[in-house]
This record gives sequence, structure tokens and C-alpha cells, in this order.
Amino acid sequence: MRIKMPAQLLAICLCFGGGAMAQAKQLELERLFADPALSGATPRALAMAPDGSRVTYLKGKAEDANRLDLWEFNIKAAKHRLLVDADSLVSGAEVLSDEEKARRERMRLFASGIISYSWAKNSDALLFPLNGDLYYYQLKTQSAKKLTDTAAFETDATISPNGRYVAFIREQNLFVLEIATGKETQLTFDGGGVIKNGMAEFVAQEEMGRMTGYWWAPDDSKIAFTRTDESGVAEVVRNEIYAEEIKLFNQRYPYTGTANAKIQLGVVSVADGKINWLPHGDNDDIYLPRVEWTKNARYLSYQWQSRDQHKLELRLVDLSNNQQKVLLTETSNTWLNLHDDLHFLKDDKGFIWASERDGYKHLYYYDFDGKLQRQLTQGAWVVDELDAVNEKQGMVYFTARKDTPLERHLYQVSLKGGDTKRLTAPNYDHALVMAKDGSSFIDSFSNVTTPNKVALRALDGTVLTWLEQNELNKTHPLTPYHSQLKAPRFGTINAEDGQVMHYRMFEPAALEPGKKYPVIVSVYGGPHAQRVTNSWSARDLYLHYLVQQGYLVFQLDNRGSYNRGKAFEDPIYKKLGVAEIADQIKGVEYLRSLPYVDAGKIAIYGHSYGGYMAIMAMFKASDYFAAGVSGAPVTDWALYDTHYTERYLGHPDDNAAGYEASAVFPYADGLKGKLLIYHGMADDNVLFTHSTKLYKQLQDKGLLFDMINYPGSKHSMFGQPVQTHLHKSITRFFDEHLK
Repeated sequence: MRIKMPAQLLAICLCFGGGAMAQAKQLELERLFADPALSGATPRALAMAPDGSRVTYLKGKAEDANRLDLWEFNIKAAKHRLLVDADSLVSGAEVLSDEEKARRERMRLFASGIISYSWAKNSDALLFPLNGDLYYYQLKTQSAKKLTDTAAFETDATISPNGRYVAFIREQNLFVLEIATGKETQLTFDGGGVIKNGMAEFVAQEEMGRMTGYWWAPDDSKIAFTRTDESGVAEVVRNEIYAEEIKLFNQRYPYTGTANAKIQLGVVSVADGKINWLPHGDNDDIYLPRVEWTKNARYLSYQWQSRDQHKLELRLVDLSNNQQKVLLTETSNTWLNLHDDLHFLKDDKGFIWASERDGYKHLYYYDFDGKLQRQLTQGAWVVDELDAVNEKQGMVYFTARKDTPLERHLYQVSLKGGDTKRLTAPNYDHALVMAKDGSSFIDSFSNVTTPNKVALRALDGTVLTWLEQNELNKTHPLTPYHSQLKAPRFGTINAEDGQVMHYRMFEPAALEPGKKYPVIVSVYGGPHAQRVTNSWSARDLYLHYLVQQGYLVFQLDNRGSYNRGKAFEDPIYKKLGVAEIADQIKGVEYLRSLPYVDAGKIAIYGHSYGGYMAIMAMFKASDYFAAGVSGAPVTDWALYDTHYTERYLGHPDDNAAGYEASAVFPYADGLKGKLLIYHGMADDNVLFTHSTKLYKQLQDKGLLFDMINYPGSKHSMFGQPVQTHLHKSITRFFDEHLK
């Protein structure tokens, strides 16, 4: 079965006044990673001011695309303008703490200047963390006040909900500062060493998507915070290899099967500093992935997750008497995916919650006692995110994939239940920022032929204003190359259990009669990821480049990947690298059925989990793949962290055979084709040890392979020189072995 795509997705050639064809040329590899970006302008960190008067975003300087300033689009004036120049606050090289460097790496933030900001409630001021200090910018005077000026670093700063205070972390303790007076108050005092107050532990940041460890009460009176004790976590010496030095770090790293940090949840009074510690049971080998206040500062909710991630409880604490109750319980025979889709209604009328209990992620409406009122959405499709609730109108707004798993769209449904209504245009993928009242939304949308555009829209889809039209006109950096690109072809293949898998095939505009093409399978294949979508991605330009070099490129979302429901994810449970490889083999069998594919010249290429997939394919399916490129691969799941690894493989004491079978080492003798492995030598996510351990095994067995190691590079391999060299090397490798 094939997906029939709309005509506008198949016709990628755009001409500009007859001149575009004359300008048309093929992509140049060096140009893919140079500035200005070929995909065009892409506003970052889009936000609406709380009063809805303006949209703010980060934008790189003309002379340095990676040094960011804050810009605004004033809705009333209908005008873009520079709001805050980063150099007016701090100029010169930035100095960051090791903690902040690691935090930015996990957030994939690779820039300087203003990289984050937060609005005051009344929209008259902004808070900027810069160079380890905090700056409070008042719009009326267009001036900044430096709130802190210390040798220590202030991190994770937020403005309180009513705008009176700023909270931040300094030297592993929680502080507040009264903006009007500048008075600073320290709220915790035992932070340091293995004790961290108000800070997210490693697995919370890396695996749970929780980047903070404190939460303001809605009336500014209290702050809920975590106190983590890492004394039981194994201390390891991690090295980062740079061009001229080797840095050694003593790090508390929770390898799978070992102890996690112990977590306490407390509520501290801003007025007097008194702390109320909230018990969460006798078992301290658990996770606290989410904490959220209700609209009433009397109640605090937190999510309690079992170590095996089979059980999650949403608990509510009445702070007036410290009584706790479980509002709801989720269970799974495999694992529970975390989400951020909890919304408490005003006046304790209830809450909205997302669950995968029927096999697909959907929204449910509960009363405040935890009694289910109704399921708001249902069907064989998934909700992506709860975006906003308009209680006056009784409407819930959410993004989902109801029409097709290849596109995100905005929908609405009544709190009373009933049919859902799509609010965004089809044939595009939409990422949204909703106004708090749900009256309008920022729509970042694209498809495989259209680089990202950003518009402010009314709920009926009307464009109120363009924030970035990103037109492919004569000045757009992609225009000289655009007419030489062809949209990928979409289709489906059935897995061995009958489930439908989606693929994309990148092919030249015209296949040469009688020619058989080599194919590169571009893979990720791991959980919580989806590659086959109808959206624009800058990384796809390298796939187009490979097509122009004479290759076909194939992408298949195998079972285990995201946005298809739990039945599609669960086949990987306790046995990684089995269903995923079987599915990629199904993809190769499909490729071999095509008369224009050279069946003996099919290769595989991936990074991170995709790197793991590439090695497993080369070791376990060597009859299908002639060559492979593996980037920053996981080779031994015993070297990875608790929360991620145990989610899918269970505890190693309970699944020792599964861990051994999921590692790459038992299959090394199956290597027949050509293999290239690359890794960043300062990777703090998938440690360089993963590759060196495999290098040693292959060398001991006398198995030949190629390697490229990048001094100073972390997991993302950020930077134009590294990216250019890496992709030149990958291309040369494929040219040598597939042509």
C-alpha cells in the first residue's frame, strides 16, 4: 500500500520569474553547514507575552548567527524590531559553570548571548540569565538591572508567578531575590557535594525531560523543591579528550542496575524559610518525574513512578493538613511513557490528564477527587500534547495525529465531550505555541517541500500576521538549489506481525533507464523518535545531497518508534535490536524488489540509537547490508543510565540474558561488510567507552573497520568544522564501497 500525497508535495520545483532555473545548481557539502542556513530564517524560543501584546523570539546576529538577541513582533504596531541586544547586557566571551555546560548540552542549546528568557506576569519586564548572572530588563525604560554580581554562578532562574521575586540556584542551594528591593534570601543551606537543592538530577534532565528541581506556588508564597542525595550513586571518573588535553571528571553516574539519587520533596515558605517535607512512602528507590501546583496554592501534585516504570501515581497533597491522596494510578506490563499533559482547572473543578491505557495516548477529564468524568479523545491515533484550555468556552486545544501519523495538527474538543475539530491546514506538520486563553496561536509549519514558516493565527486559521514567511524568493539561501530537489516518496510496509510501518524514499527527479542505484538506509530506529514525517528538516538536505551524488536514500520507522501507539512500541521490550532489525530487513527486502536498486550495494547509516542500529545491522544482517556508518553508538546497555535502559530492558538482575543479547558484542563475528565508526571524544551521553570497548573487541578478533574520533566533540557533534569533516568522511566512505 502506498500513501498518495497531495500534488503540492510532489511538485517541488519552484521558479522565480524565469531566473530560478538558470541559477539552479546542486548542493555543495561545505555549504550545508555554513551560515546563513539553507533552510532560511528560523525564529527560536518563540513566546507570547502574557498580555498577548507581542510575540518574542531569539534571532542570531547578522555577523554571528550563533550569538542570539531578543526580538519582538509588536502586534498592535505590526512591526518586528530588536527588543534586547545581548551585547548591551554582556559582551565578550561567556564563562559558564560545568553544571550549566552540561545542562545546555542536554537541552541541545549551542549558542551564546540570550539563550533563554522569561516574562513577568504583567508583561512589563523580562529576566535573562547571562554569563552566570541575572539581568532584569524593564520594557518601559528599555534598561536592564543586574540583579546578581557574584563569583558564583546563578542558574535556572525564574520570575515568580506574580512578578515579585526571582528564584535561582547558586552553589546547589535555592535562593529568592525580591526585585523591588534587591533583597536576597537563601532558602536552603545544606547544598554542596552530593546534596543538591532545587536541581534536577542527571536522569531527570537526560531521560525525563525535567530540567528543573523547583516550582513556584501560584501566589508567590511558597516554592516546592527537590533535595537530591547522590551519596549512593556510583562515582566514576569520566574523561573528555580534547585536542591538547584530557579532562577528568568525577561524576555520580547511575549505570543501569545501580543506585539512583535519593529524592525528597519539600515546600519552603518564602516569608520565613520554613520547610515542610512531604513523605512519599518507605520505598526511596523511586522517581519523581513531575511536580505541579493546582490553581490553588493549597494543593500540590506530584507524580510517583516505580523504579521499573510499570506504575505511576498522580498524588495530591493538601498543604493545610499535609494529607495526601492518590488521584489516579497508571500501570503497564511494559513501561509507561511520561508526559507533560496535566492541567488543573480553576476553582478545583478537576483536571485533564493524558493516558495510553487504551493503547493510544488520549485525553481524559477527571473531577478534583480523581473520579473519571469522561474520555475526551479516542481512536487509533495519538495525542501529541495538551496545548491550552479555555474554561469560559469549555474548550480543550491539543496537537495530535488524527488525520495521519505523518503530521501534527491542532484540534479542539469540548470539555463536555463530542467530536474533535481540526484547526490547522492539512498537508503540513504544525508545531504550536498557544495563547494562554486559547484565543490565538503561533504556528510553525512546514512540509517536505516547504522550509519552516511561522505565522500568528486566529483559531479559525486566519493569518493575523507573519512572523517569518521564509519565502523562497531570489534572496533566500536555498533558492539556487531548490529546483534540483525532489520530494521523498512515501509508502508503507507491513512488519512481520502485520503492523503498518511508514517509509520515505529519496530519489532523483528522473531515474536513468536500466541503471541500478546503490541505496543508503538512514536510520534512528529507537524509542521516542519518528523520522518519517511530512515536515522539513535541515538534516534532510544531506540526504538530498547523497541523492545528487548518485544514491537513493531510504528511511523506515520500525516498530519501537514513536507516535504510533503502545502496540507499535512494545515489541522492543526486554530485547533491543531484535524487532528493529527485523523491520529494517523488511525494508531492504522491499528495496530489493525495486528493479532500479542494486541489491548488493545497500548500506546503513545512523547516529546514537541509529549508530547502535547500524552496528547491529552489520553484525546480525550482514547479508543485507554491504556497508555501514555508525555514529556515537550504544554498544553495551550496561554502560547506559538507569531510567532509559531499565525502561526498555528491565533491571539487569532480572533480565541478564536480555542485556547480553541486546549488546552488540555477541554478534561481531557476523561482520562481513565495511564498517565506519565515529564518536565524539568528550561525549557525556553515550560515553566514548562504548566505542573503545567495541574497537578492542574488533581488533582482538582481527576484524577490519574504519574509525574517526573527534577530540572535544560531545554527543551532538556540534559545530560547522566538525559537521563538514564528518559528512565529507561519510560520503567518501560510501563512495569507496558502494560505487
